[in-house]
Amino acid sequence: MAVSGAGPSGSGQVLGLDTLVRLGRATGRPATSGGTASTGDVGAPRRLSLPEGMTVPLGCDAVAVPARFGALLMQRLPRVGCVYADETHWWWILPADSDYALRWPSPAHYATGAVLPDTPRAPLPALIHRPEGTVPYTPPIPLYLALCRVTGTTPAWSRPVSA
Repeated sequence: MAVSGAGPSGSGQVLGLDTLVRLGRATGRPATSGGTASTGDVGAPRRLSLPEGMTVPLGCDAVAVPARFGALLMQRLPRVGCVYADETHWWWILPADSDYALRWPSPAHYATGAVLPDTPRAPLPALIHRPEGTVPYTPPIPLYLALCRVTGTTPAWSRPVSA
């Protein structure tokens, strides 16, 4: 599907569905100055901050899972990007839009823009794994499959279709 950005004359740029999804998501993301808000700012969105020297050429989202699954997931992944942890959750940094056409299994929490849930007084999760190089991403499909495995969830594309 494509939508033309044409004016009355009929000329203009054609926008694909992927572009429209990205534009729609971009307008819904909280505006921040990058980095993280201080833990005392009530209502200010807080993001996971990446280590110095990391770049995010594909944008940045995160997936949180209960801490009891953290070590299980780490040992099942062929490559791991930046991982953060606190007492209750482990957070994996993923490329932006890694939830596009993909329903992450419960009890995972997908955080667009790597924005933490509204817990302004809780300490920020600590970085527990930093990959070599400058890209912070864990590949989303292997993480998704490992999460499905440890939670006993059938991947969404493997479920039977009912007519």
